[in-house]
Amino acid sequence: MASGDHHERSHPTVGTYLAVAVVLVMLTVVEVGVFYVPGFKAVLVPVLLVLMTAKFALVAMFYMHLKQDSKVFTLLFSVPLLIGTALLLALLALFGALFVGRG
Repeated sequence: MASGDHHERSHPTVGTYLAVAVVLVMLTVVEVGVFYVPGFKAVLVPVLLVLMTAKFALVAMFYMHLKQDSKVFTLLFSVPLLIGTALLLALLALFGALFVGRG
């Protein structure tokens, strides 16, 4: 098989990495802002979990190169992450910490 026969995914450019870095910085600014806005106190934990998941996905896809790797690696990485997230949410709900503003 010639080297041109297989389909290689192209590696992201420096511009792509910089764009992802800018998005990560903006998400971090939003996280810090949400923490200090009193109106978000009732839904602070769920909002921070969503923002954290978005940042984690970006880092995993681009900086850990999961976007270019086989889908098997993505599954091997994502399934335990989903199980851990479900466990975390279940524990937060069990101990009443999921919605901080209640009670």
